[in-house]
Amino acid sequence: MKQPLLEHQEQHLYEQIASELAERIRQSVVRPGERLPSVRRLSEQKSVSISTVLQAYIRLEDMGLVESRPQSGYYVRNRQRILPEPAMHRAPLRPSSVSVVTAVRALLDATQDPSIIPLGAASPNPLLLPTTRLYRTLANVARSARPESNTYDSTAGTAELRRLIAFRSSDWGGSLTGDDIIITAGCTESLSLCLRSVTRPGDTVAVESPSYFGMLQIIEGLGLKALHIPTDPREGMCASHFEQACQSYAVRACLVMPNFHNPLGSLMPDEKKRELVAIASRYSVPLIEDDIYGDLHFDRQRPRNLQSFDTEGNVLLCSSFSKTLSPDFRIGWTAPGRYYEQVLRMKMTSTLASPMLLQHTVARFLRDGGYDHHVRSMRKTLSLQIERAVQTIARHFPQGTGVTRPAGGFVLWIELPAGVDALLLQQQALEEKISIAPGPVFSAGTDFTNCIRINCGCAWSEHIEQALIRIGELAAAQL
Repeated sequence: MKQPLLEHQEQHLYEQIASELAERIRQSVVRPGERLPSVRRLSEQKSVSISTVLQAYIRLEDMGLVESRPQSGYYVRNRQRILPEPAMHRAPLRPSSVSVVTAVRALLDATQDPSIIPLGAASPNPLLLPTTRLYRTLANVARSARPESNTYDSTAGTAELRRLIAFRSSDWGGSLTGDDIIITAGCTESLSLCLRSVTRPGDTVAVESPSYFGMLQIIEGLGLKALHIPTDPREGMCASHFEQACQSYAVRACLVMPNFHNPLGSLMPDEKKRELVAIASRYSVPLIEDDIYGDLHFDRQRPRNLQSFDTEGNVLLCSSFSKTLSPDFRIGWTAPGRYYEQVLRMKMTSTLASPMLLQHTVARFLRDGGYDHHVRSMRKTLSLQIERAVQTIARHFPQGTGVTRPAGGFVLWIELPAGVDALLLQQQALEEKISIAPGPVFSAGTDFTNCIRINCGCAWSEHIEQALIRIGELAAAQL
């Protein structure tokens, strides 16, 4: 019988080979219609088993990148066109007030209607989550709970959950302990507590451009001003523009999502993460890092976060289990570095404590429920769905469309031709029971009027594909 460790190693090998070949295909190193190396030849080249190569080719077939021809081998599939990536938006470097709550509320309201195809809100389909196992764990925890445990937890959160989160920090190059962590009501509360701890109303906060509308809502609610920093669709926030902003304005904090940014899906390279941390330290600007998508990487290795490069406690790391386990549980956390006491006081005066039963459930699932196995499976599914969505967009959206190429997470940023009105497109799509996120909600100003964000966390189906096709048709009709 094959040992589990060997199975795990083989799984990594075929995923790595498939990833390498997929990148060569996307970069047109291997062109449509060309034959890939035979299974035997690639097996010899990579020094792996024939079954590993076959798994890699099957993976590429699932992604729609290659096709098998009987008695001939594997060939790169012909695709109608390869869409360009959107260009980096050159945001004006000046602080501005934020007003996005009304537009965002309309977007979120659509998620409550089960008849609407949910391509708008960035939420994974419940079928992709370990719901049955998680609720079974919840029931077991509840049955074993003692009456005296029905009380307030400590403000920082349950010690066991904090310890398990800290233990996982080595995956992203960190070295946290349980005492570094505060449990929160989702990542939104983490970001809000951290921002409240380092700013006052009227202060200026640097954000990415485009920026996740949840961050903009927090800024609006706290009476702060947003300063949009140009952000590359592949490499994230531009460090040189961030430094320019720090020189020109009194920037009191920076909200940033370096790993699989929402909505761009960008992944900041390690050298740029190190540079961003150094600049923030030089100008004494706290970095509030949203790492909620960090576990949903498509590559073999989980990416490091900003805090792993921080030696001064200047990075306030935030995350949650809403994207990987349960949005309903609202279990998030923060490791706020040298601002720990300030954040703890803010938590004490807002929600005081987090639900103990849910914390114990997540802790037990992390310890015994196969969390790593679950997220590996989830990552495979999401990467396939991203690829299928990109192919559908390439076939059915109008000429002049650009789309991002995320290396993790489950959102796509689509730049439509200049004549398309994203807000009108949202309205037209809703009339046909399809929800999308219009670009303007990702900006404090009036930017991204021809852009939309698509949620690829829905379980792929013919309905999803037809909804995407219809969005492309509605966009084309505006031109």
